[in-house]
Amino acid sequence: MPIIKSGNLDEKIKDHPETKGWLVGHFVKFDPFFKTNDLEVKWAVHHKGDIKPGAIAKSTAKTLVILIKGKFAVRFPDLGKEIILSKTGDYLAYDASKVMHTAESLEDSVLITIRWPSKR
Repeated sequence: MPIIKSGNLDEKIKDHPETKGWLVGHFVKFDPFFKTNDLEVKWAVHHKGDIKPGAIAKSTAKTLVILIKGKFAVRFPDLGKEIILSKTGDYLAYDASKVMHTAESLEDSVLITIRWPSKR
């Protein structure tokens, strides 16, 4: 019998705050269906003015960020780059380098982030 699941991502995140919005990946403990080493998926809701301070991207994973709604800035200070996602479907992708980045929600925003592979 096939497994079919449905639900609401906002509720899933509220039920599992320990994941910080990450719903699929090697680290998922709340449901074996979503545990995989192949990729990681994050559902993120940011309010206007939310700031993510400097973080180093995983050196083992490529990253794709897709804007669902809102306006969101990602800055790469070491590279002197700023990417503004402002239209539904805008995306940002970067390779598996250790790259420092910060982020700021310029409007209430919803994003999906996908990383692959899902390994430490």
